[in-house]
Amino acid sequence: MNISGLIITYNEEKNIKACIESMLHVCDEVIVIDSNSTDNTVEIASSCGAKVISQKFLGDGPQRIFGIPYCKHDWILNLDADEFLDHDSLNLLKQGIFENENYDAYSFKTKNFFKDKIINFSGWYPDRKVRFFNKKTASPSKDIVHQKVIYTNLKKLNTHILHYGSHSFYQIVTKKMQYAEWNAQQLFSEGKKVNALKPILNGIVSFIRCYFFKKGFLNGIDGLTFALTQGYFSYMKYACLIQICKENQTNNS
Repeated sequence: MNISGLIITYNEEKNIKACIESMLHVCDEVIVIDSNSTDNTVEIASSCGAKVISQKFLGDGPQRIFGIPYCKHDWILNLDADEFLDHDSLNLLKQGIFENENYDAYSFKTKNFFKDKIINFSGWYPDRKVRFFNKKTASPSKDIVHQKVIYTNLKKLNTHILHYGSHSFYQIVTKKMQYAEWNAQQLFSEGKKVNALKPILNGIVSFIRCYFFKKGFLNGIDGLTFALTQGYFSYMKYACLIQICKENQTNNS
């Protein structure tokens, strides 16, 4: 197969073996860009046949961009370490249809799991992600968090990626907090400023959208929990931005 697999990692010893093995069904090489993991990620990845390059974390998008020159093929399958190709996606890529089409990027539907239970409410499905692209004309964005692939012509697939990224509510909240801080730093670097009401309004709107419009209320306590978590993320993103702006003003005064 003329496909390169690309993964960025940091302390992913629980997931990296399954991710690489999933990729090797359709890729003839897997490149791992590791952010100086302190667990056994590097050893496991190497033992699975992946080529591992160490690089201090540059941000979500920049880290992926850093890895692209190490990929020998134009077509790149860029999964997160806790993502795996579902059978329908494996079968589709094995057919090689993409080589004869005019698209330079493909998005998959994502089945997000909380432990072993799929989350198909509060906006967590279909949660489309572009994970397959041609590096000649498409590339990850430079966003520090939640990068997007910049493409010319996208095809939306009805096949799936399996995402086992949530093992506890504590993990979800911790990850959301990290993303909030990164998002705030990026907004600050872009010169964005907000007033004191922005965190409150965005948090409330985000909760309402997830709980009511995306039907989280149909899923009992789980629906309420995930809607509150999303509202918390939206609130903290702008609360962190306000704090960064205040600290910058203090340092410059």
